This record gives sequence, structure tokens and C-alpha cells, in this order.
Amino acid sequence: MRNRFAASRILLKYAAGEALQVPPDSVELGYRTTGRPYLRGNDALDISLSHTDGLLLVGLTTRGFVGVDVEDARREFYEAGLARHWCTPAELAWVDALPPARRDPELVRLWTLKEAYTKALGLGMQLRFTDFGFRLDRDPVSVYGVEGQDPGGPGGQLPHGPTGEDGWSFATFPAGADHTLSVAVYDAGFGRTEDTAVHTMLETTIVDAVALVLGEEEQGSGADDAW
Repeated sequence: MRNRFAASRILLKYAAGEALQVPPDSVELGYRTTGRPYLRGNDALDISLSHTDGLLLVGLTTRGFVGVDVEDARREFYEAGLARHWCTPAELAWVDALPPARRDPELVRLWTLKEAYTKALGLGMQLRFTDFGFRLDRDPVSVYGVEGQDPGGPGGQLPHGPTGEDGWSFATFPAGADHTLSVAVYDAGFGRTEDTAVHTMLETTIVDAVALVLGEEEQGSGADDAW
């Protein structure tokens, strides 16, 4: 477990370093109170991390917020009755109506989507999985709250964005034959950032304006300036 934790952080540093075009060892990771990682000194790139036996997964976005999760595709939820602890009644009814061979794969998909969504929200396990659900029989996949619960969790739903009806987009992919991964992305509406390099991320007009102001302040400072 310790080796996996260290390897996942190294991978995250290399991925972020590649996106920002800086050495990996210069990337400094911080952690929210929920354990969610973030990049210190850089809020233009959102990150997410997941790992399971034999696979590490990193998610990066400049659009807003991202959450990723990966799970063993062979997990058996249905017969053990585990899904009732984290599925909504509507999700359970939908799974019950599926052919037996599809039940566990769809439950794995639901689990990874819920993990990815709560990671993107930055809430982790603070948002109960039974307080929101996914409609997998729709295209695109959508999320909903149940019994008056807001799918955005404590603190209220995130504002609407341009992707989908509420700014959220979800996707699930196979990772080889043994793993399933899901991604949740919230588009904050600022558009796509093509250039994420640290040294060119600031707009030149802003840099010029700041330099001009600083220059004027330096020229205007007198000998009696306390600074």
C-alpha cells in the first residue's frame, strides 16, 4: 500500500509537470481536508487520482473540475447484496431488470461514476452515495438528487455550465480486460486552455500592466519610504 501511494504521487507529479512544462520535482502537491490532491500555486489545472491493484490513473483538466476512478471490472456486487448500501432505489430497480450477465458490470460502472463525481466535487465520502444517482439508460449520462437532496452535495449544486444541462459530463471506459474507469468533468465555462505551460500561462497584457504599475511605484517611492 505504501509503495502504491508513493508511485501514484510520482505519476501525478510527472503528469502535471508534463502539462505545465516544468520539471516533475518542482511540482508541489497539497491536500484538502477531504484528502483531495491539488497543485500548490496553480489553480488553472485541476487534478484527480485513483488507483487499484495493478493500475494507477491520473485525471487533468483546465476546464473546471475533474474526478477519476478505476476499479476491478470483475467485482461482484449483485449477489452479495452490497449495492443496496450505495445505490438509489431507482438504480436498484434498473439493475434488477437487466439480464444477469450485465448486472455486475453496470454496478461497477455506477460505483466508479459515483466515486469520480464526488472526487470532482471535492467531497469524497462526505456525500452519501444513496443521496444521488445516475441514469445510465440515457445519452448523455446524467446525475440526479433523491429525496430533496441536491446532487451537488453539501453547500449547494455547482452553477450551470456549457456541457450538458448543468455543466457536467460523464464517461466510462474499459482499461484492458480487467478494469473499468470513469471520469466526471465539470465545465466552469471559461473555455478550453490550449497552452498550459507555466511560463506562458499568464496573458502578456496582464504581465505588461503589472510590470508597468510596479515600475511606476518604484519610481514614485521617496527616500523616506518605510519600505
